[in-house]
Amino acid sequence: MKSPELPPLMTMPPGSALYGLRRDPLGFLTNLARTHGDIVRFRLGDHEPDLFLLNHPDYIREALVTHDRSFTKWFSIERIKEVLGDGLFVSEGEWHMRQRRLVQPAFHRERIASYADQMTAFAVQLRERWQAGTVVDIAREMNWLAMMIVGSTLFGANVGSDAEEIRDALSEILDQFERSILPYADRADFEHAMSRLDAVIYRLIQQRRATGEDRGDLLSMLLLARDAEGDGGGMTDLQLRDEAMTIFLAGHETSANGLAWCWYLLAQHPEIEAKFHDEVDRTLEGRPARMDDVPRLSLTSRIFAEALRMYPPVWAVGRCALQDVSIAGYTLPRGSVVIMSQYVTHHDERWFAAPAHFDPERWTAEERARRPRFSYFPFSAGSRACLGEAFAGVEGVLCLAALAQKWKLRLVPGHRVTLQPQLTLRARNGIKLRIEPRA
Repeated sequence: MKSPELPPLMTMPPGSALYGLRRDPLGFLTNLARTHGDIVRFRLGDHEPDLFLLNHPDYIREALVTHDRSFTKWFSIERIKEVLGDGLFVSEGEWHMRQRRLVQPAFHRERIASYADQMTAFAVQLRERWQAGTVVDIAREMNWLAMMIVGSTLFGANVGSDAEEIRDALSEILDQFERSILPYADRADFEHAMSRLDAVIYRLIQQRRATGEDRGDLLSMLLLARDAEGDGGGMTDLQLRDEAMTIFLAGHETSANGLAWCWYLLAQHPEIEAKFHDEVDRTLEGRPARMDDVPRLSLTSRIFAEALRMYPPVWAVGRCALQDVSIAGYTLPRGSVVIMSQYVTHHDERWFAAPAHFDPERWTAEERARRPRFSYFPFSAGSRACLGEAFAGVEGVLCLAALAQKWKLRLVPGHRVTLQPQLTLRARNGIKLRIEPRA
């Protein structure tokens, strides 16, 4: 049976699509989907490949799962490879599968359970540092918390002394993902930020190689790992650096953003916050949260899931076709690119009624069962699904619960929160909240 004709190419003034993606990518992609349907074909320039925006869960499943081996990752900004090298986030083919096999054991459920007490301990440390009446940038606070957790649990290191330098360097790098063409001055800033990050990562690797100590964390596992299904070899320092940088960036940046948006949403919905506090109090009875509390903190888990729906840390993914691929009945030619936006699909009223409304009850088992599987994909899917999904879920619940045992947070009048879609979805000027004690 003959394939239908490809969707018509969107007719736009020269450069307007590229301008729209640079100026307001979330608005541009949302408008395309709402105006032109579930598969939209457009170009960024006259000599650029066709881009297809997919906005139906069935089509997203075809691209990410059914035909995942027919695609390679596509980056609108190649500079990400300078940051992550050949780490899991950017590597391809057999190399990607080899690295995934070596890293995956660090994220098995029993391993995550061993991290739980450290997650809670760092949240308690932050909780005790806060003072009533203080205004904080909760995005910055959650960034520190997530950085300490990933440094301790996955690399067995206390990165507290390096926290400010790491945070500033990462902010500089992420700022540059908003730009496609960078002037020389930005290039110098980028390289300086990279050298600061590399210095920390290589120091951790060298210290561990020198001691040969197996601490049972990710870094020990990577140092000791041998690829039984491949050549039996281990990792060089460069390979370790690429994987460490990938896990360090993905493991704290995405979790930090998700936690920050949780507090922002709870501050605007006191009725949900009250139920959340009640669940935390009843479940924990004043003691520190543990791994076995996570299933019982069900509302807390739903709050985290709903924040990831409304403000997905990774707001879009792209794939480039290695061969002709059939999607939605159309044959997409080799070299074309498909884009799937978590932000756009998560705000589609077909799957989420009143999508701009914060409603954790969307995440009961019954409500989940009513929706298509790929109407929600904050951690992507298929062979490239994020290995840290379960880690992030446990971290989100334990940190929210630990902080809420003592404090509630309130919006600061006059502080405007706007979205900043970089490599992850941040708040452009932070999220200023006032710390208030629980009654």
